[in-house]
Amino acid sequence: MDRFQELVDLIQTYKVDFDKFYQKKNKSAGVRLRKHMADLKRKAQEIRNEVQEIKAKMTEEGEPKTPAA
Repeated sequence: MDRFQELVDLIQTYKVDFDKFYQKKNKSAGVRLRKHMADLKRKAQEIRNEVQEIKAKMTEEGEPKTPAA
């Protein structure tokens, strides 16, 4: 759950700029918000890659696959 908490914490740090941009129409906050979204995208990709690595290790170790839901 550490990865989940990382995402939650990361998103919470963006709240100020979200409010400044969407509520107060601050253009500079919009620039920062776009940067935040790029950072979030990189973090999401990092987690996706980690999930794939863990799944591959599970398969190599002979762990039973769970059926897709």
